Amino acid sequence: MKTMMETSYSPASSFLADHTHTIMPSLLSGRILHFAKLSAASSSEFHSSKQVKFAKKISRNSAISVRRADSGSSPRKTQKLNLEVSPHRAVSAVRLMRIELGGAFADLLNEQGKGSGDNEMEYVERTLGFRTRDLDGRDLRLVTEVVGGTIRWRRYLDHLILSLCHDERTFRSMEPLLLQILRIGFYEITKLDMPPYAVVDESVRLAKVALRPGAGNLVNGILRKLAVLKESDSLPAVKVDGDDRQQARGLATLYSHPVWMVRRWIKYFGQDEAIKLMTWNNNYPSFSIRANTRKGLTGADLISRLKMLKVPHEPSLYLDDFVRIKTGMQNVIQAGLLKEGFCAVQDESAGLIVSIVDPQPGENIIDCCAAPGGKTLFMASRLNGQGTLFAVDINKGRLRILRETAKLHQVIDVISTIHADLRTFSMDKVVEWDKVLLDAPCSGLGVLSKRADLRWNRRLEDMEQLKHLQDELLDSASRLVKPGGVLIYSTCSIDPEENEERIEAFLLRHPEFDIDPVNKYVPGNFVTKRGFYMSNPVKHELDGAFAARLVRPQ
Repeated sequence: MKTMMETSYSPASSFLADHTHTIMPSLLSGRILHFAKLSAASSSEFHSSKQVKFAKKISRNSAISVRRADSGSSPRKTQKLNLEVSPHRAVSAVRLMRIELGGAFADLLNEQGKGSGDNEMEYVERTLGFRTRDLDGRDLRLVTEVVGGTIRWRRYLDHLILSLCHDERTFRSMEPLLLQILRIGFYEITKLDMPPYAVVDESVRLAKVALRPGAGNLVNGILRKLAVLKESDSLPAVKVDGDDRQQARGLATLYSHPVWMVRRWIKYFGQDEAIKLMTWNNNYPSFSIRANTRKGLTGADLISRLKMLKVPHEPSLYLDDFVRIKTGMQNVIQAGLLKEGFCAVQDESAGLIVSIVDPQPGENIIDCCAAPGGKTLFMASRLNGQGTLFAVDINKGRLRILRETAKLHQVIDVISTIHADLRTFSMDKVVEWDKVLLDAPCSGLGVLSKRADLRWNRRLEDMEQLKHLQDELLDSASRLVKPGGVLIYSTCSIDPEENEERIEAFLLRHPEFDIDPVNKYVPGNFVTKRGFYMSNPVKHELDGAFAARLVRPQ
């Protein structure tokens, strides 16, 4: 799952390499580049222009200070500790600002589990000028829920806030932190059904301490209005009528997606399917974890471990070594299963693409855009120590992480990494491979449920750039396939222009390749009329993904 030139086919990909703090949990989101630019689909890009200045000057001395004794010494040290402000609210507000600035992702998962809370509190202190009490496990789960949900529902929440402000200028001139405090409060009251009195009280307290008393008064007035409207079931309605453009705009607000995306999905899938897809994207995502058989752990063993950890789970319907979990990921992390390499977070849609590659012991395989390596590692485990798997990527830092993870997963014996741009690498190579996987950079429109922030970081213009890049990479990958070999093209997108249309265009340029239907490798309900693989989030309850298997005759 690679999205929007996230291997350094774009200069911004070095940012992603710098922020890959984890080994396998990064696979939760696929290979997705987080842009700092925000989509014009939301009014919040107006606020983002102020956030850099705000972050520099926000540090204040308004926190309630308490004195703590240094352990083992008599001198007393003043720390800016505020015990009245809710930890999850402060962390969520700061993290939401960091996400809009491009400095963070929407999930808190890492291999340390508890360590993420310490990191977040450092950002709170740096931004707001004070700390709260430490985050406990419940706080971490709540931050993950609140941050993800607030991002998903941002467009709808802004519609409600604007409606209750009764003055567009007031809304558009809000400080970034004030806007985030309101968004969090609106989300908790309208979507989490939290007690309004508690949400109002905590939100007002944060606004007063982090900003000023007047900000707290504004938050108090707006949230109290919301609570009354919610109680009487009379929240400001969203109009979904008029011509096609007006209907798309209304649906985009109601289901909180960019307008261009809604119009595109209605065009390709129809309005009913587009609504189902947006509903899926707005739900809390489930995850799959893959047992690492190279360390002697089978799917059945993994299920036993999850039972011991009391993590709700169910076996995959499609892959023996995969298990689905909806909640309890923090338990898995804190038990060390990811950190010790016994399993990896990987969606079944990605696992099915490896099934389509069908790695066999002794084969010579190349993964053309490999980092961070989820499919690479799974393919390597299928080789059972026999054969070679070359992992090519343009991002040197992410290849280093791949190598480290391959050692951890005990598959490094068959993996060789190559730091190169595929487009130049393929020009002077005479080696021909049995199987060539091109998991191409794409829009990531199939993984929006897991990457809550991604919908706001995509533009319609991106699609044209991506199609051109995908064509270039397909042409380059095709040069590496030996006669009788196989080329597999895959994406984590549901967009026909990135999927079927790219293959049809490729076959016109390369008539020497034939389609090899994937029905021999995946269940029939994933196979399209043309013999391609397509996972549909609504139909299959997996991430959206695509793959085509192409054979070069002898």
